[in-house]
Amino acid sequence: MYFFSHPRFQDHSMGSGHPECPERLVAIEEALKAKALWPQLDHQVAKPVDMKVLELAHTQDLLQRLALPVPLGTYEFIDPDTCMNAQTYEAMLLASGAVLQAVDAVMTDKTRHAFCAVRPPGHHAERAASMGFCFVNHIALAALYARKKYKLTRVAVIDFDVHHGNGTEDILANEEGVLMVSSFQQDIYPGSGSKPKGENMVNVPLRAGAGSAEIASMLEHHWIPQLEGFEPQLLLISAGFDAHREDPLAGLAWTEDDYARITDALVQVANAFCTGRIVSSLEGGYCLDALGRSVSSHIASLLKPSLRAA
Repeated sequence: MYFFSHPRFQDHSMGSGHPECPERLVAIEEALKAKALWPQLDHQVAKPVDMKVLELAHTQDLLQRLALPVPLGTYEFIDPDTCMNAQTYEAMLLASGAVLQAVDAVMTDKTRHAFCAVRPPGHHAERAASMGFCFVNHIALAALYARKKYKLTRVAVIDFDVHHGNGTEDILANEEGVLMVSSFQQDIYPGSGSKPKGENMVNVPLRAGAGSAEIASMLEHHWIPQLEGFEPQLLLISAGFDAHREDPLAGLAWTEDDYARITDALVQVANAFCTGRIVSSLEGGYCLDALGRSVSSHIASLLKPSLRAA
């Protein structure tokens, strides 16, 4: 299994005390080492995406604005919670580059699964706007890239971040050959998702406090039937871990075991329809200890021998 990261991700910061911080990746690495998962991963170094490729998902105007230099020691605010420093632009390009490298790796059978420990995250970034800690949308870009480069006719996007992936929906709504299934806590940031923008969107809003029982119902009655009916050729996961019961930014009650259950179900779908091809990319997760444990559970399921395709 490929694991993508890059030390330059550590240089992107939105200021002291901001929840989307460099320590998130440190927590993931420490947890994977504590669980003895780190040496089981095939570590890959991210390379920056070509700016022209980003135009698959974003307007030239947005990309030009993001490319404007930010002086060292200062911050350029996108919204009250989202800002760039001098290293953000490079980190953004590396994050998208990692996800596209992961797509290339699974599509050329170098690996079956890939996890991208990237920041800044991406699923709130819309076609023409950055927001919600996100600047460009790595998973939406990956879906369009895979469709174009590998002529795929059925790409599935799964988003289990606690916040609705408004950016991914904005970019992929009614996109031919793409199905998106998602879950999120209703009535929190960014306030979207209750009315899907496209017929290819399967949104499952969850009430505050929802946990294992609601996850089981979501999988059985919504996600899995839709994914099996779609017969995807590739699964792309926006892997947010802020639905964990210890996370400070929301109010769901998920645990590490819930992330393992979801991952196991998605691996079974991938094994049935696309020889196991899964690319997962980090989105939210802001309690550092819970984030590390949850990512470890997610990766342990992706590594689980009993779930491997024949």
